[in-house]
Amino acid sequence: MRRTSLLALAIAIAFAAGALGCCGGVAAADAVAESCNSIRDFVDVSFCEARLGSVPGAAAADRHGHLLMAADLATASGASAGDAATAAAARGATDPAARDALRACGFLYGAASVPALRLLRGYAAARAWGAARALLLLTGTAGIGCDAALAGTAAAGGIAAANREFDQLSAMATALLNVVD
Repeated sequence: MRRTSLLALAIAIAFAAGALGCCGGVAAADAVAESCNSIRDFVDVSFCEARLGSVPGAAAADRHGHLLMAADLATASGASAGDAATAAAARGATDPAARDALRACGFLYGAASVPALRLLRGYAAARAWGAARALLLLTGTAGIGCDAALAGTAAAGGIAAANREFDQLSAMATALLNVVD
């Protein structure tokens, strides 16, 4: 009889913990950590966990959901970086080389990386992996091309942080695409 009582007590405690929401966050938080750890060779894990963890629903999402979230984050970051570059060029950078570089950055974000990420996300949502992977070359083009265009210009510092953020988010989306099932 004692064994039955202990078993009943253990079941009651487990039920109460679940009903109160105890400990559920640990398993959910582990989903984000697991996705980020799966791509640790390509991204900074703490950056990945912080950015994915900030998205509503990320704690309960699987790796496929994290891929879609990373693509959304990268798309928003790329659009913002492209807008910033275009605005800086329009404000009239005094150095013609800097102005041209900023225009090139805006173009690369607006014509290559951001549309490619939007398409990649759509294909990934439909689990059309081949079509999504065919876009990988274009997704990071803006970050790489913008860094190259701005190298040595006075405008390089003004967009460097936005470019770096985009590069990291684009790498997250790319890496997650390559490890999703």
